[in-house]
Amino acid sequence: MKAALSSYAAIAVADDRPVLATAPLHAGFDRSSLSRYSDAYWDLGPAVFRENARRSDTRVDVDAVGDPAIAAAIRDYLYVRLNTDLPGYKMRASPVSVRRLFRFALTFFNFVKAECRVCDLHHVDQALLDRFAKFLRAGRRPVIVSQWLGIVFDLYAFRNHLSVAKLSFEPWRGRKPADIAGYRFSVEENRTPRIPEDIIRPLLAWSLKYVTVFAHDILAARNELRTLEDGHRLFVAEDALAPRNARRARRQARLNAYLDERRRQGRGIPVWPVRIGGPASSVEPEPPWNWHLIYLHIGADANLQRPAVGQPNNNMRRTVQAAGRELGTEVGGMDTQISVDPDTGGPWRSRFDVKALAAEERMLQAACYIVCAYLTGMRDSEVQAMRPGCLSVTRSEDGLIDRHRVKSVAYKGKQTRGEEAEWTTIAPVAVAISVLEQLIIRSVERRGTQTLWPVLYVARARKQALATDIVSRLNQFRDHLNERFGTAGEPVIPTGPNGYPWQLTTRQFRRTIAWHIANRPFGTIAGMIQYKHVSVATFEGYAGSSRSGFTAEVETERRLGQMDDILSYFDERQLGAGLAGPAATRIGRSLDSIAAELQPFPGMIADRARLRVLLADTARTLHIGVLADCFFDPATAVCLRHVSSGDKTAPMISLCEPTRCPNACITARHRPAWAGAAENAKAILKEKKLTELQRLAVGGDLRRIEKILSYSKVVSG
Repeated sequence: MKAALSSYAAIAVADDRPVLATAPLHAGFDRSSLSRYSDAYWDLGPAVFRENARRSDTRVDVDAVGDPAIAAAIRDYLYVRLNTDLPGYKMRASPVSVRRLFRFALTFFNFVKAECRVCDLHHVDQALLDRFAKFLRAGRRPVIVSQWLGIVFDLYAFRNHLSVAKLSFEPWRGRKPADIAGYRFSVEENRTPRIPEDIIRPLLAWSLKYVTVFAHDILAARNELRTLEDGHRLFVAEDALAPRNARRARRQARLNAYLDERRRQGRGIPVWPVRIGGPASSVEPEPPWNWHLIYLHIGADANLQRPAVGQPNNNMRRTVQAAGRELGTEVGGMDTQISVDPDTGGPWRSRFDVKALAAEERMLQAACYIVCAYLTGMRDSEVQAMRPGCLSVTRSEDGLIDRHRVKSVAYKGKQTRGEEAEWTTIAPVAVAISVLEQLIIRSVERRGTQTLWPVLYVARARKQALATDIVSRLNQFRDHLNERFGTAGEPVIPTGPNGYPWQLTTRQFRRTIAWHIANRPFGTIAGMIQYKHVSVATFEGYAGSSRSGFTAEVETERRLGQMDDILSYFDERQLGAGLAGPAATRIGRSLDSIAAELQPFPGMIADRARLRVLLADTARTLHIGVLADCFFDPATAVCLRHVSSGDKTAPMISLCEPTRCPNACITARHRPAWAGAAENAKAILKEKKLTELQRLAVGGDLRRIEKILSYSKVVSG
């Protein structure tokens, strides 16, 4: 078999088949000019449509394997997976997934070589596969092991299409990869962490502030810099036609005029916030003059600021030094006015320079991503597929509401090209998209980019779109907020539960908003962004679409949230917390009976898995509320008496009457809302214009509230 593989490798050198024989291609690509089967590496980029794909995921370096037999087997396997459908088993692999298949195949073939001293699949038997499965289980979760085992099953399933890399026997006698890996799917399998509320709340608040307040200054500063650069090019072009002495005189005159204008405005000479390069000096250090900005104004070449004796810029340097002694310095130095931070009453930063502007543009891009990803529920691939002009605004049928709609591409579960989809969203997202369309103008002009998420550093950009670099950008934004607006003792974005900065990923935003919509529609996040509008818009546009699958995710998060909440009820009950409200006796008795069945030690849970099973029925009825939680029973729900028809499978939280409904349960968590209601009632009763009937009604409400407060005082005590 070794000889067979070697000869196959020799034949493969002359194989001229196009690798992308069947995959859809981007416009403008000729299939015949793309990577061939025998090429040293395969470039699959022309068939990769996802904007967030890594560049490395679009290339396969086959010859880097080293062993010709393994390289030949990998070529054989990847080509078949790319171009062959096997109905009932697997359809052809998408080009963006081939890099992952390459890793799986390389791992298996290397294992075979280590076991048999040669990559010879005729030597593979079930015992070797058992050892391979054991090797994979070391340090990997079952779900991951199940994925890696797929290569073994593929080599048998596609045996009639493979030339070399095929198995002649059915692995594990037809059992599934998940069975071999010990993987059991459950709705709790989603391991993407939710962003904690004390982190997402300030993160979203600062992102909104960047988009709605700071963006104006950042975009204005970029326009100012563009104007300066255009003027600088014009000065240089004009000076190039003049004699040398005339050029010097013109620059000196423009410098004097620039300094006179600074003097008239009462502003200092521009300096960098810290010294940028330059040799150390034993004498009193010169301020780090922002020569870049000064030369933009006067049309000079930055190289003229070298301090060699006799160079023509010595006069400029002495002029600037004298002006600096007279006027002082100003960090940044650009003219764009800095807006007032509404929370502090002062400017949100010092004036811009070119480096600060570039940094703030990147932070603004990250803020826009957070607003778009979190407030739409879109996946990263869908957010990064957005294009300029993707936003449309229409009026509702009654003419009262603006409908903000975003067009993009949904990829999950779709063909390689994806499918165009539309999301209904809210005004902050529309503002963020408008900001992005202005932010990318320079990238569009210089590189012709078509995405809303280009790499903004135009001069050194190695690729056009951010793609996976957005993760680094998000965490840089977190650090930037803490460094600029927080302190070491009080960061504006708190640390995670482990005491370290929370590591943001793109998947976390979708899961977090799904959880909040499902479980905390009236929480603190809701108040700051009119969460009801987010929920309505999300369900109306995105969640209601069969393309998205978001409804199912929200329902999954609802079930998980209900279980988390009932577990909190149980734990607090074991620690001595009481309950109030009409449902208190029923729920307390149920929790106590479960505790007795489990017989835990005081304050501890003996068997968490069994506890979840015992609490499952109660959890399904639990709906969290502001004034009370509802353990919903449609037969006794007071809120449903106000509903003549329609869906009666869930409570009408807005119609809840916590003091009357037998489903209402009140805990210490609800006490602040009741206390606020009592204060409002007392304030109303002080009004002299109340009628006697109004006074009686408000007084009755106050007595019921105070009764609840007396209960909850005992509960919290």
